[in-house]
Amino acid sequence: MIDSPLNRHRRRQRRRRNLLLVLVVTFLAVATHVHAAEPDWSAWDAVLADHVTRGAKHDVELNLVDYPAIAADPRFASVVETVENYPLAQLDGQAEQLAFLINAYNVFAVKMVADHLPLESIKDVGSFFSPVWKKPAGSLGGETVSLDDIEHGRLRKMGEPRIHMAIVCASVSCPDLRAEAYRAASLDSQLDDQARTFLANPAKGLRIEGDTVHTTQIFDWFEDDFDTLGGVAAFVRRYHELPADADIDADIDYDWSLNGS
Repeated sequence: MIDSPLNRHRRRQRRRRNLLLVLVVTFLAVATHVHAAEPDWSAWDAVLADHVTRGAKHDVELNLVDYPAIAADPRFASVVETVENYPLAQLDGQAEQLAFLINAYNVFAVKMVADHLPLESIKDVGSFFSPVWKKPAGSLGGETVSLDDIEHGRLRKMGEPRIHMAIVCASVSCPDLRAEAYRAASLDSQLDDQARTFLANPAKGLRIEGDTVHTTQIFDWFEDDFDTLGGVAAFVRRYHELPADADIDADIDYDWSLNGS
């Protein structure tokens, strides 16, 4: 078969088209990955694994946090830097945004304690007129934020009440600080696990006495947030068996002592 100039031209054209197609597909794949990327939470995972242990305090079983060790751990400084410098526009979906903001809240709460040791309670950082929740805790996207800004100004507006089982205000009666970072791919199962674990703790989550169900005061403070899931009772029944005619009282005493080891 004669290899004519026309055939050679056609082969070159096909090669160019194939190369262009490969480049376009590669570019789109990379662009999509970059746009939806989450931070690398491996340093936060390592800090939590090394400095969060199971124990008890004031007759409450909980995850205890070694704040002095975290304060001295250079990996924690890198975690804070990651949170503060991450371009928020790259958090493409709600799961990515939720996971990032939950991690950010917990990192900044730990930092607030670590920066003010020794403490009996995180509330000692502030005062009645200037509570710790409203003090500058860090920055997100170049904006200085408080813990309240993250919780009330961002997280609660996203309509996911299970955040209250995951953000940890460094206190004994808070839900436990999870010993791993939250990630979009596993967020749903992580939040379910947090809720189930918290409500299984009779000292701070849920305790049944006859037909009365005593629960954390979180369900009183943020009662309206659970309406999206049918109310507090419906939410609790997703994770814990209750008497048919149970009365729920969100009245378990809240221990604001530091959840430190």
